[in-house]
Amino acid sequence: MAENINQPTTALIADDEPLLRESLARLLVQTWPELKVVAIVRNGRAAVESFEALRPDICFLDVHMPGLSGIEAARFIGRRAHVVFVTAYDQYAVQAFDQGALDYLVKPVELARLKDTVARLKERLNVVRQIPDTAELLDQLSTRIYKQPASVHARWLRVAVGQALRVVSADEVDFIRAEDKYTLIAWHDRADKLGEGLVRTPLKELLAQLDPEQFVQLHRAIVVNLHAISQVLRGQNETASIHLKHRSEVLAVSRTFLHQFRMM
Repeated sequence: MAENINQPTTALIADDEPLLRESLARLLVQTWPELKVVAIVRNGRAAVESFEALRPDICFLDVHMPGLSGIEAARFIGRRAHVVFVTAYDQYAVQAFDQGALDYLVKPVELARLKDTVARLKERLNVVRQIPDTAELLDQLSTRIYKQPASVHARWLRVAVGQALRVVSADEVDFIRAEDKYTLIAWHDRADKLGEGLVRTPLKELLAQLDPEQFVQLHRAIVVNLHAISQVLRGQNETASIHLKHRSEVLAVSRTFLHQFRMM
């Protein structure tokens, strides 16, 4: 991943505080004039979507952002870019970063510290080697910084919508359906706008990643979000139909899975 004089190194900045993300962008101009900041966004979801579209070499991620945190965004990005966390936490929390292969900046970002970070990034970019796997370290950081274990259930899904990629909250998902080699995700956003997209993960594997208290199977090829159900109507021959709060689709419950809805 060495720097190429014909292809400038690119970066993304994600921070929910406008003044801080703009300040970091200005400081980067001073410390690394050749660096091209291709996106400045305000939350983790936008960071992941911008990364998928632009594939920057470096991502500066605020640790604590509403919705998708910087650590969760870093999990999505994985080993495809160098990550620098920006944190407002005290020295105790910062010690967690010092133990691993992740760099960090403390708010408000100081020019001297940024120069050191830039020097390390340039050195890493000029060495042709894989970006280290930081998945385990990210789990440790999540536990230490948020004072609780990282969730074992997926909270966000990366969904392909045409040529674009969208990050969908699990809470916004209405139902999931197996379709040939893909799995369809149907969701609604906060404005109740409906959307559909595809993931490559098989339905059975995806279901294992989701919270079983929230997502249940109603057919061998369909999973529903219990929070999205408006009513369950019993039918004949030990079947039932599910009506949703945000969508017109009616989902059939097979006899095999009917027991999960008897009390609804």
